[in-house]
Amino acid sequence: MKLNKYIDHTLLKPETTADMIDKLCAEAKQYDFASVCVNPVWVKRSAELLKGTDVKVCTVIGFPLGANTPAVKAAETRDAIANGATEVDMVINVGALKSGDLELVKQDIAAVVEAAGGVLVKVILETGLLTEEEKVTACKLSVEAGADYVKTSTGFGPGGATVEDIALMRKTVGPNIGVKASGGVRDRASALAMIEAGASRIGASAGIAIVSGEEAVGGGY
Repeated sequence: MKLNKYIDHTLLKPETTADMIDKLCAEAKQYDFASVCVNPVWVKRSAELLKGTDVKVCTVIGFPLGANTPAVKAAETRDAIANGATEVDMVINVGALKSGDLELVKQDIAAVVEAAGGVLVKVILETGLLTEEEKVTACKLSVEAGADYVKTSTGFGPGGATVEDIALMRKTVGPNIGVKASGGVRDRASALAMIEAGASRIGASAGIAIVSGEEAVGGGY
């Protein structure tokens, strides 16, 4: 197993600087991670830094609340791809899901999928805010709307990825849709447990600690 290729090397803090992005991309090249995951403002810089490598540039859409309209999320997606994003992680409309407006949730995801035009779309459920039934419903709506992945968390909400949630998501979406564990995966053992439960990608700021088997310093995504 190439553990490095499970990792989306992530830096989404609001205080992120250009130097921090440069370091993130250098690390992603060195360790040959699956992608870097950055806020939209850093997509262009990241794409330039990673040109000629197979490290993808992933960005986040409607982040971190998911409370924008479908039109805004679609526009944000198109802009990100024009700047060089090759994967997009969008946050669902959590409030619509909890209100029972499932058509809006599905339309919201579909708008991003359409705008992405074949670029990989991952749907962030923010599992820490959802009941088990809502998690299942969100997974099903993501598949129906044409998403490529479902993902646990933004890292900004309550709680992060759990083995139980990954197993539930994998069971719900079946074998052909990706499942991304994100939020609180900080070491190799945790990452391997997520993969064992069905994760096909790990979003983490502790990617180097995960692949090297060391302990991550401080807190983080």
